[in-house]
Amino acid sequence: MSRRPTPASRSASASADLAGARHGSAGQDSAGQDRRSQDTAGRRGTGHGIPDATVARLPVYLRALFALADHGVATVSSEELATAAGVNSAKLRKDLSHLGSYGTRGVGYDVDYLIYQVSRELGLTQDWPVLIVGAGNLGRALANYGGFASRGFRIAAMVDADPEVVGTVIARHTVRDAADLEDVIERFDVSIGVIATPAAAAQDVCDRLVAAGVTSILNFAPVVLSVPSGVDVRKVDLSIELQILAFHAQRRAAVTRQGERGRGVTRAGRRLETVPGGDLGLDVAAELGAGSRLDVAAGLAAVEPSDYGEPPYPGNGNDYPTGVQAVGR
Repeated sequence: MSRRPTPASRSASASADLAGARHGSAGQDSAGQDRRSQDTAGRRGTGHGIPDATVARLPVYLRALFALADHGVATVSSEELATAAGVNSAKLRKDLSHLGSYGTRGVGYDVDYLIYQVSRELGLTQDWPVLIVGAGNLGRALANYGGFASRGFRIAAMVDADPEVVGTVIARHTVRDAADLEDVIERFDVSIGVIATPAAAAQDVCDRLVAAGVTSILNFAPVVLSVPSGVDVRKVDLSIELQILAFHAQRRAAVTRQGERGRGVTRAGRRLETVPGGDLGLDVAAELGAGSRLDVAAGLAAVEPSDYGEPPYPGNGNDYPTGVQAVGR
């Protein structure tokens, strides 16, 4: 992994411009010619024959590449990039081959140019106007997140159904009435709709987005949306991820307790044969019994979603799931 003298922070569009300027003028540079040939091959395959699993990993590679660029890294090997992205190097090389990028033996991948290739494949070399529906806690957080602009996404507008919220300014955006959703979509040429409403309102909002011509939807509401063929929906749910983590944490804790019992060790690390249980004044069985369990699912289910104007924030089961909603295909 080689490094530049100074760190460089750049967005996807800036990387595209940089790559185009650097490699477009490399007429006598054989490496540049190789890259352009790979780029052409990649373009011929753009949108065709790339597995969904590969597409899902491209944003992960891009994030790792941006981190490398920010630290001034000029070239990176497949092993180093794979480690940064959390995949094995063989899988990474196969994924990048779908883009026509094979790296250079003994050198690796040009970080700037690979950022451009991945960004181009993901469609991030152009501007994507985004509409946020729901200006509660979650909608506000999304509107204030500065990472969207640097990745090709622009928050174009926000709408909400709460009269007390309509007209307020959030992240330099005046919240518009949800009743005008269709007009807002047309006026701002919205490409992507983000649903940050409670479950009860999500399907109606989704139907209106689709009817108005929005075919890419990011859904934060805790409900599976029904959409027609040709509409892509991504669903995000933090509570599901937390419950999965709780499951694994519970299993690890159970294994640890089992190992401690087998070794005759208490949680304090003291051996039971040297410290009588009566002297401890501690009922180990009771300590490790049912009273120590954490019922995550029941706790999350007990929380009711709030009204349309104020979607609840993480911890109540209504925000941030991750994954693909396999409908409308």
